[in-house]
Amino acid sequence: MPILHLRGVLLPDEVERDAWLLGDRLTFVRPSGEAETICQSGFVLPGLVDAHCHIGLSPSGHVTDVEGLAEQARRDRDAGALLLRDAGSPVDNTSVQRDPDLPRLVRAGRHIARPHRYIRHLGVEVEPDQLADEVACQAMRGDGWVKIAADWIDRTVGDLAPVWPRWALEQAVARAHELGARVAVHVFGEDALPDLIAAGVDSIEHGTGLTDDMLDAVAARGIAVVPTLINIDTFPAIAAQGEAKFPTYAAHMRALHETSRERIRAVWEAGIPVYVGSDAGGSLPHGLVRNEIASLVAAGLPAAEVIARASWLAREWLGRPGLVEGAEADLLVFDADPREDVGVLRYPRRIVLRGRVVA
Repeated sequence: MPILHLRGVLLPDEVERDAWLLGDRLTFVRPSGEAETICQSGFVLPGLVDAHCHIGLSPSGHVTDVEGLAEQARRDRDAGALLLRDAGSPVDNTSVQRDPDLPRLVRAGRHIARPHRYIRHLGVEVEPDQLADEVACQAMRGDGWVKIAADWIDRTVGDLAPVWPRWALEQAVARAHELGARVAVHVFGEDALPDLIAAGVDSIEHGTGLTDDMLDAVAARGIAVVPTLINIDTFPAIAAQGEAKFPTYAAHMRALHETSRERIRAVWEAGIPVYVGSDAGGSLPHGLVRNEIASLVAAGLPAAEVIARASWLAREWLGRPGLVEGAEADLLVFDADPREDVGVLRYPRRIVLRGRVVA
């Protein structure tokens, strides 16, 4: 079995030390046999995490072939994202999990939506009295997560509106938790959030409607937020498309975009965990995790904390270790500390996945 050796400052411990990659595991105990040194200095970071992407979706539609799915995952890998949380996909993307050259993938099954209240042909569509049963079904298909579409435009009122009654959400979240799964919810606007928070969902995706009066409850329940700012930047274009038919909705989407940075800063300042997700696969291509990191920093979140939430803390959230004895050998090596300048993320000296140098 080939043995790789590296020396550098391991983050977040900030200790310069030697480490070895034996198979797909990291060890600090020098193994017997010759080792190939892949770096002798630098900053070593656990692989980045894209905590909201969609393997199997693309701006041009569904991707169903194995090579197409692999190409999406390769783009994420080559951007340094070595762990992906797929936040819902209409296709079977388990081939990515079987390919050792591709990032590790945590799946959420299919989106769960209500008829005529989400993107057509994307989710499994059910009525409120079927929601808990469908959550149970998708919990069995995924890897500990399910995804519910919780608000969308209601054409009868011409604006964003909640999709599910509170009783249905409470039943669905309770069922997921009984099965050991966590619940992620798509939500843009304000009105759906109180019931989602009360139901005890585990992560709020996008969350542009989070206002100050909701933050204490979000923090108290330990709910995480994945803001997907680079996707939120498509809101003005979405608004323009709907302007003629739904002017109230268009104005609302523009307002959500205009306040998005202010609101995510307030979320952060309230002590709520914020993770990095690109929302790749819908209107955006894959491989943009570094863009999302840069957007969060530009919004006023501290660079060092964003890096932590994009790397070792996100791994911990998803049940994966950082750079510890016996951990998965998925890491990045940089000449400079990316916590000082997130632009460094674009120039990795090494990308190591499963104990092998892939770039």
